[in-house]
Amino acid sequence: MMWAQLGRFRRQRGAAALEFALVASVGGFMILLFGAIEMARVLYFMNAANEATELGARLAIVCDANSPLIKQRMRQVFPALTDSNIAIQYLPDQCAPTAAAARSSCDFVSVSIAPGMRVEAIIPFVNFGFDMPSFSTIKTREAMDSTSCT
Repeated sequence: MMWAQLGRFRRQRGAAALEFALVASVGGFMILLFGAIEMARVLYFMNAANEATELGARLAIVCDANSPLIKQRMRQVFPALTDSNIAIQYLPDQCAPTAAAARSSCDFVSVSIAPGMRVEAIIPFVNFGFDMPSFSTIKTREAMDSTSCT
């Protein structure tokens, strides 16, 4: 009877290594999958920030100087934005004390998002985040003669 049990154990040799290899490969795949998802989220946030600055610059060209609609529409594209993250600058400096002055004397408008917005990971039990860089867009005055924007 003892020889029969010993033969059974010999056939099981390596089973634990095989089980470990299967579990480790599934775990490695899960880590790779979550990493790809997080990278896609970071790229999505970076693209949304870029699109928000593009939209803000287009609106700043056709809207009155510092219209609240500019920041409102930027937040629709990228909801993580706050008014303190957004900077709108009419160039050259001091060219836009009023909307009428902006239409007649400004050559460019620059819309930027300040650096440091943090994108936190959604993976459970992982304390990881990414600080976004600054984004800015400059547009020329070619269409800066409208009286209002919608």
